[in-house]
Amino acid sequence: MALINLRQMKKNQSGTIQAVKVGGELGRRIREMGLVPGTDITIQGRAPLYDPVALRVMGGTLTLRNNEADFIIVETPKST
Repeated sequence: MALINLRQMKKNQSGTIQAVKVGGELGRRIREMGLVPGTDITIQGRAPLYDPVALRVMGGTLTLRNNEADFIIVETPKST
């Protein structure tokens, strides 16, 4: 398994959130969206300029800006 931040994930790549490394209002908002440690996510796609990123979480779709995605650490299977 590899730890990367959410911004580095590719389309259709899946992983499990390990940490949200921001506090304050932004951290609270991210956690309220369901992006908490232990949550499985899949990258659905990116806008033409790669910002924002769309991800699948608990059966729904969320979009995050890259500056928000930078604070989310995800564990992904290592590619061979």
